Amino acid sequence: MIKLGVNSVLFSGYDFATAVKHIALAGYDGVEISAIKGMCEHLELDRWQEQASELKQVVSDHGLEFLAMEVASLDEDRLKKAFEAGAEIGIPVVNVGPGGKTGVEEDLQQTIAHLARMSDLAHSYGVTLCVKAHVGASIYNTPTTLRAMNEIKSPGFGIDMDPSHIYRSGEDPEKALPQVLERVKHIHIRDCIERVGSPGTPPNQACGRGNIDLFAYCKAMVDGGYSGPVNLEVIGAGELSLPEVCIIAAESYGYLNACLKKLGAR
Repeated sequence: MIKLGVNSVLFSGYDFATAVKHIALAGYDGVEISAIKGMCEHLELDRWQEQASELKQVVSDHGLEFLAMEVASLDEDRLKKAFEAGAEIGIPVVNVGPGGKTGVEEDLQQTIAHLARMSDLAHSYGVTLCVKAHVGASIYNTPTTLRAMNEIKSPGFGIDMDPSHIYRSGEDPEKALPQVLERVKHIHIRDCIERVGSPGTPPNQACGRGNIDLFAYCKAMVDGGYSGPVNLEVIGAGELSLPEVCIIAAESYGYLNACLKKLGAR
């Protein structure tokens, strides 16, 4: 069964216990804890040892599990702490962005080399480092993702396939996913309306509100045998009320759960 979760960045205006309570009420299986410095640090990597027991208890109390952690940063010191925390708390996947700039060959080379080293480090802790194609970054579409896949052999490396970034690179995500699925270990998911620019306002990132063919994307997941986590990642919701963020979470769960049930994956 494909497990559905929510990146706690959606609840960046609230504490982790509040986030987990409402993620569970919406029906999800688990949570991706946000450790994004400057945006949402439900997991503070500089003091993760102090938080570990409480975080595990909160998740357990609500019948959920940790599906992933998002760090975003490629800073080696922060990633080492993330891998340590993941190993201790029981978080199997650490998600990052690629960094660098689109179209700059030197940036792409440096990104791939750094990801290779960090993936070996992740593997030594028993966790997986996943990177996603990101608008404006060195890895930004399917060809650059395939290049990273071809050059990084570490068993600690995986792809985080986010359809909203692939959609905004000008591709159709449901056609792109099968090309990279063999190394996909995590999926960030959200909708968006426009082919360019930001993913839109938080409500328009709710699954089913935008123009991505997310049912076809889910079908590509299932047809390809994907069985990893799928975490809703909605950004920019820090100033929304609790009912507003809960609506986004619940609406997205209903959409994704219905799609995956229809496909026999829930």
